[in-house]
Amino acid sequence: MEHINPINAEQQPDRFTANLDWNLLRSFIVIVEEGSITRAAHRLLRGQPAISLALQRLEQEFGTRLIDRGRGHFALTAAGRALYRECLDIHAGIAKLREATTLAQSEISGHVTIALASHVITPLLDDLLGRTYRAHPRVTYRIHSATSANVAAALRDRTASFGICLVNRRLPDLDYGRLYREFFGFYCGPAHPLFGQEGLGIEALKGLDAVSFETDDLNDALRPVALLRRQYELDQRIVGRSSHLEEVRRMILCGLGIGALPVHVAQSDVEQGRLWRLPPYDDPPAVDIYLLTNPRKRFNRAEKLMIDALQDAIATRPLAERTYPSV
Repeated sequence: MEHINPINAEQQPDRFTANLDWNLLRSFIVIVEEGSITRAAHRLLRGQPAISLALQRLEQEFGTRLIDRGRGHFALTAAGRALYRECLDIHAGIAKLREATTLAQSEISGHVTIALASHVITPLLDDLLGRTYRAHPRVTYRIHSATSANVAAALRDRTASFGICLVNRRLPDLDYGRLYREFFGFYCGPAHPLFGQEGLGIEALKGLDAVSFETDDLNDALRPVALLRRQYELDQRIVGRSSHLEEVRRMILCGLGIGALPVHVAQSDVEQGRLWRLPPYDDPPAVDIYLLTNPRKRFNRAEKLMIDALQDAIATRPLAERTYPSV
């Protein structure tokens, strides 16, 4: 027996697959299915000599006879039957290539970084996150809470996909869309003397210690709340400030003072007896929350999907449907 160099033996499978013409396998499948070289040639729209040559080349590649054929006789050999089974698997795999690439194109993946002001609570975002996760499980997320100014800075620096926050001063290089409107109310915690008292008037809040957001200022994003204090000359002493809703809420619950919170956010605390709503009950301060995007940022498909959905909500839903509590 001829000795085969081990190195050459290892190289033979690669050389075989590199030299094999895959069209020969397709021709072989059709020859077997038609049971005739003539009918196979007709189906493949080729001449009979070309199909006969294809079968000969394939038998040469494998070094064995694949079909016993003669006048009135056509039958697969054992090698031919084995090859035919493998060819069917190969053909099925090739047929799936277009489906696989189409599916890959339709499957959205990518990372989305969302910058939020601390008190952003809206089903517009929550529902979108849930829908995106279920429809496109390969998408990943990072959500970080920051002051509204830092949210805008992240968008300006292109370190966030989009931002949702209050707006005091618009930056010229960012796009702004009013995502929703919320109302602010004054609240106190269980330790406060006003807790549980009904029928109070706005004058009951005059001169009381208060806690507030950093942006609760006539020159900042919570200007409507600051205007309310000035309008009614509440003359409140601010004993605590924070840029995060949870910390403002903490100070209210601990009894440091009364404070303003988004009505729809505080509602569950009111229902469970942890917070008490204070006046004014009618016409509370309204604050708009904005979607911020940077048109110069290059978005991946996941980022674009979510931004488009939020912008579509802004464009198609009336503001009343994007106002909390519902008006």
